[in-house]
Amino acid sequence: MSTRAPAVEARQLIKTYPGDVTALNGMDLTVGAGTVLGLLGPNGAGKSTTVKILTTLARPDSGAATVAGHDVLRHPDRVRRAIGVVAQKSGADPVATGRENLVLQGRLYGMRGAAIQSRADELLDRFDLADAAGRQVKGYSGGMQRRLDVALGLVHRPEVLFLDEPTTGLDPEARTAMWDEISRLAGDEGLTIVLTTHYLEEADRLAERIAIVDRGRIVVEGTPDELKGELRGDAVHMELRTDGDRTAITAVLTGVPGVYEVQADGRRVSVRAEDGAAAVPVLLTALEQAGASVAAATVARPSLDDVYLRYAGRRFSEAEAADGRQTSAPVAAGGPR
Repeated sequence: MSTRAPAVEARQLIKTYPGDVTALNGMDLTVGAGTVLGLLGPNGAGKSTTVKILTTLARPDSGAATVAGHDVLRHPDRVRRAIGVVAQKSGADPVATGRENLVLQGRLYGMRGAAIQSRADELLDRFDLADAAGRQVKGYSGGMQRRLDVALGLVHRPEVLFLDEPTTGLDPEARTAMWDEISRLAGDEGLTIVLTTHYLEEADRLAERIAIVDRGRIVVEGTPDELKGELRGDAVHMELRTDGDRTAITAVLTGVPGVYEVQADGRRVSVRAEDGAAAVPVLLTALEQAGASVAAATVARPSLDDVYLRYAGRRFSEAEAADGRQTSAPVAAGGPR
């Protein structure tokens, strides 16, 4: 068993924004050295606020955190030298070339002469930007700019790399290419990577461990397979023609043999069943008896969306829509995300 100290550790982080908006509500987080951790949650869950605190860009109202062994409040300068950060918005100078951006970044970290030129060449090759090294960044495609952002975060060979929503705004092809880059990065460099995302597929593909964030706290953590493996059987999702009586629906479906974990909210009803396909006709009959008519039903194997539904009590898409509305004003003013 490894005795290495955690690369990132946070305890009981609390952060509020003007308007009495709670971004973090007792956030606890531990990231093992050399681990790729995915912070998965809808917009507004508190992921970006967590990263801002861990990267010394914001102070918590209370709580404590260390990164690479350094306290983020007492030794922020040490933390900054030990980390690389790829924020949601690019930090590259658009009128400078790709190479100029990398060289400037290296100089900010004290690199000089041949060392920084060699490192710039290495990263330009690695991220397939060598042919565009002499072009102004404002002429780069979205995918090229994101690759340069990651390269900038790696210039000084950090111990911990923070990737905050690294593929937001990219088209599907560019997103897939970025996923490949991050996978290679984790495998080749052995870095500790903290990745925030609201893409279920992205977290499932890239993260060794996933921490699901909801309303400013971690509701469950584990490997993707562990989390999905806790959900035995199949997920059955049903759409009602009209809003149903939640209490009545829950009561009647809970009594169906082989059915468990009933979630009913308005027109949407979800259950877990030992054999989803076989359970559907019985479920439809039971709902009809409860006065609810089903418009559509689907059966699927466990997914991270089902994990989120189980632990947060709502579907991921519903949480994103609700939390996005709640935090739209603070986000525009630099508030929680």
